[in-house]
Amino acid sequence: MKKVIIYTQETCPPCHAEKLWFKENGIEFEERDIRKNDEYLQEIIALGAAATPATIIKDGDSEEVVLGFDQSRLAEILGL
Repeated sequence: MKKVIIYTQETCPPCHAEKLWFKENGIEFEERDIRKNDEYLQEIIALGAAATPATIIKDGDSEEVVLGFDQSRLAEILGL
């Protein structure tokens, strides 16, 4: 099963849109608010992301990173 982690912040409209899209499509996800936890901020910086949302989709040993709310790319990776 794929594990979905989304890095967000409160003031990010695309973050809210992506979370809603996940919920509408029955995708479970872990939310990591970069403003509430400095460790999460360091993780998103390490991904090379300059903005939120940044999403990691882990599937076994493979890992995909999607920067921004790229609905078509997310759907492709998640098989929707």
